[in-house]
Amino acid sequence: MAEQAIPAAPVTPEERAQGGVPTWKRVLRYTVVRMVMLFFTVIVGVYLTILIANMGGQVDEIRRAFIREMVGNMLANNPTFRALPPEERQKRMEAEILRWEKRYGLDQPFLVRSFRFLKDAMTLRLGRAENMTSDSGSRRVRLIILERLPPTLFLFGTSALMVFALSLFISLFLSRNYGHWLDRMFVSLSPLSSAPGWFYGLFLITIFAAWLKVLPFGGMISTPPPETPWEYTLSLLKHLILPISAQVLSSLFIGVYSWRTFFLIYSSEDYVEIAKAKGLPSRTIERRYILRPTLPTIITSFALTLIGVWTGQIIFETIFDWPGLGRTFYQATLVYDTAVIVGITVLYAYLLAITVFLLDIIYAIVDPRVDVGGPRTST
Repeated sequence: MAEQAIPAAPVTPEERAQGGVPTWKRVLRYTVVRMVMLFFTVIVGVYLTILIANMGGQVDEIRRAFIREMVGNMLANNPTFRALPPEERQKRMEAEILRWEKRYGLDQPFLVRSFRFLKDAMTLRLGRAENMTSDSGSRRVRLIILERLPPTLFLFGTSALMVFALSLFISLFLSRNYGHWLDRMFVSLSPLSSAPGWFYGLFLITIFAAWLKVLPFGGMISTPPPETPWEYTLSLLKHLILPISAQVLSSLFIGVYSWRTFFLIYSSEDYVEIAKAKGLPSRTIERRYILRPTLPTIITSFALTLIGVWTGQIIFETIFDWPGLGRTFYQATLVYDTAVIVGITVLYAYLLAITVFLLDIIYAIVDPRVDVGGPRTST
């Protein structure tokens, strides 16, 4: 009699996943590797920023020259110093210069200082601003960034959300009404977005501020500042009209054109035609068969748009006299304020790395086709 075959034990989903490796181990390994790679990328980017901001150490020589000039002017106005013999004056001047150089770490080689600066930057110990020519020289970089960040987020965050939302809704409408006169109009106006926002800002300021005199030239609030919260809010909203209008004019038309083309491509897929043949409502087709497959791209664009508003825009904020991070970054580059430059760069680098890491997880949630940790292979 033939022996009865013993049935094999059932294979668990974890054993079937990627050659028997459990899913949680695969995801954990991918997460750790991804975090290490992103952290290493941030380190390299921040260190390159330190080297560029210091011009490979040339900024140290500029600071040494400034210290010598500053100490010379300070001691020249001191009657006690002028009464000293020449040898004693020179000795005291060199001692004072050495004290100031030690205060700013210039008594150490640039390579050593760059790695120490990198460590402080990565741990968000941004120290104090190195600009010795302004009142901010004694202020911590963290406080400077926190003071300038809210105006930047308020202006560019509001305009970015408006442009993103309008672009999606208008492009969806145009994709459903291909060839409509509105569709042709937005396609014709898309080259207007080739000009930056500050370019439209100059025209809007000339028309509505200089000529019609109905809106302010720039700034965040009126001078003197309103006393009541209601008047303060109205003044703030009034000052937002021209900057936001300039941002919308420079970004809306190209955004609508890009998303319209994107949705039209997905609207021509075979599964969309089958859904139409089944008689499904257009809203259902749009939500399930067009928006659902494009969610990863939409989320990526939205996330990167939000990250981009954190740094502000140098020329745009200067034209509208907006007290944001863009102007602060520009002012820091003029006086070689490495601490502020690196501080703003570290903030952006960390936010970008966190966003990229979270996008991998969001992709797996919104799109079942995405397999975190690599493709699965059956045993």
